[in-house]
Amino acid sequence: MKDHTKKLAILDLLSDGQFHSGEELGEVLKISRAAISKHIAVIQDWGLEVYKVKGKGYALSNPIELLNGALIHHANLPSPKLLGVIDSTNQYLLNNMDTIQSGQSCFAEYQEAGRGRRGRTWVSPFGCNIYFSLYWRLEDGLAATMGLSLAIGVAVVDALERLGCSNLKLKWPNDIYWNNRKLAGVLIELSAQSGGAAHVVIGVGINVNLSERFDSAIDQPWVDLNTILEKNNIRNTLANELLISLFNVMKEFEYSGLSSFVHRWNELDNFKKQTISLQLGNGTVTGVCEGIDPQGALLLTVNDEIKSYNGGEISIKKASYFLIDT
Repeated sequence: MKDHTKKLAILDLLSDGQFHSGEELGEVLKISRAAISKHIAVIQDWGLEVYKVKGKGYALSNPIELLNGALIHHANLPSPKLLGVIDSTNQYLLNNMDTIQSGQSCFAEYQEAGRGRRGRTWVSPFGCNIYFSLYWRLEDGLAATMGLSLAIGVAVVDALERLGCSNLKLKWPNDIYWNNRKLAGVLIELSAQSGGAAHVVIGVGINVNLSERFDSAIDQPWVDLNTILEKNNIRNTLANELLISLFNVMKEFEYSGLSSFVHRWNELDNFKKQTISLQLGNGTVTGVCEGIDPQGALLLTVNDEIKSYNGGEISIKKASYFLIDT
């Protein structure tokens, strides 16, 4: 893994949004102004806009709220690991499952290889969003994971509602929407052997302060939390609320599985009673969405018959565009 210590130190200084001269930055970090310039070039590759003005120095286009370990904690969980730059938070926990406790979480400022469902890229500019993963050991094995991503979707909604977010909805099986625009996503990855415990890594990505510059890289309507709440500096508060929600939901899920969350999930279903298309491999099924069944399968009324589906991609025509899972 590359050492990004100097770049992170530069960003700590620039996070206030004010101008800092190359000379000042160099003195603090004990490196040359030329080295500062090279580090700034990499920082720009991380999705941040950095202004350079002769006689004034460098400044971020907007202040950023860096993660603060003192503000993110849960009495019943190991202290979260705060990672500056990582390939992906899920991969970090997957790589370290043999040495960490159940309940270990991590947050990153930037993901070099963030991914969504089915391996799709998750747009991850530095310090702008929430990139979070949690490791959990389910002693009852693989069968006990059924419907977990749906329960986690409810947990994310709970955390966002405590921040003042309303009109949130869920898209089967793993997305959180606000007014038909994607706000957050969930990615569950796991390993298990027959008769053994299931090792689960739960990834959550939430748009917090995402610039419109990234619109072309996202192939569906999206929104960020700052737009919804018209508030800044909420990343640490949201990170802490996520820990609370996920701990509560995982303890309930261990006890009763998906059953405790089916009713709530159906209340939040973004496409309930709407005609949708479900893409299954090379085929497509069209029907009226009826929510989920007790096992978490999607229910569709097709030719006056309710059928259940355990896989596939939902699309629905809304106004002049299609909402398609990313």
